[in-house]
Order: sequence, then C-alpha cells, then structure tokens
Amino acid sequence: PDHAVGRSRGGLSTKIHQLVDGNGLPLVTLLTAGQAGDSPMFLPLMNLLRVGRTRGRPRTRPNAVRGDKAYSSRAIRAHLRARGIKAVIPEPDDQKGHRKRRGSRGGRPVSLDTADYRNRSVIERRYCHTKQWRGLATRYDKHAVNYRAAVVLNAVIAWSKALSDTP
Repeated sequence: PDHAVGRSRGGLSTKIHQLVDGNGLPLVTLLTAGQAGDSPMFLPLMNLLRVGRTRGRPRTRPNAVRGDKAYSSRAIRAHLRARGIKAVIPEPDDQKGHRKRRGSRGGRPVSLDTADYRNRSVIERRYCHTKQWRGLATRYDKHAVNYRAAVVLNAVIAWSKALSDTP
C-alpha cells in the first residue's frame, strides 16, 4: 500500500523498523503501520541485510543480534540458531513462567550476555536520533514512499557524517 499510516491509541502513526550496525548506523529500513508488532518484521529485515565487502559476496550473517524482549520468540531464536548467529535477547517473564511450568520439557533457560546487552543503547540512540530529525518528527508526509525516503535520507546523512574525515 502507498499509505503506511496506521491506527494506534495515539492516533495516526507509522512505525520505523531498522537494523543497525555496532556503531548505530542504519543498514536496513522497513515501515509498517503503527499498530503492527515489532517481532514479525525481524525476519523480513534479516532477509534484506546485505553488507558489501571489498571481495566476495555481501555478508548476510552478523556475529550477533541485539534486541529487546519483543524479539524473544521461538521462531526468531530458531532462525538465529540455525544461521549460527548469537542472540543477545532477554527472555520475558511470561516466557520464563511458561518454560518453568513445563518442567524438564520446557527446555533450557535462555542464555544472555549481559555485558553485550548493555551495548543495545547504541540501537536506542539511533532510533531516538532518527525520530527527532525534523523531517520525520513533523510527519507532514502522508504517503509511505515519501516518509520512507525521509528515513533513508536520514540514514544517508548519518553514514556521510561517519565516513567524513571532517568533524
């Protein structure tokens, strides 16, 4: 659809989903309506991930994925495990309860590298920076194509600042 405007409790909204690198620079961006969930967008984002190298095919498998509790699902964890990607995602309390209630059939507890999880602030800072950019914060664009163009332009500006040799 050409309109990615959704309905949420706060009114009309659009949700930005991004994968960022370890420095908080955007790699992949998708938009959904505001009421859409975060976790269903994880696999489409991962499928679009392509990081170019000087030689060979682009890299499609990161060393680790950091995410909040919204990304703690069996499907996401199975996908990461199958591809050999470390999951740095905490387990929500309700999932812990379900696992414990099942006893030995519930499986092993999820491991979490807490030191690595602290680096998730890089993701949050990028998200806050993107949302506060005037072109996105004012939300004058009604069409998804235009709004996504503003998100991509913001990513280009972030990358050009990072790659620039001038402060």
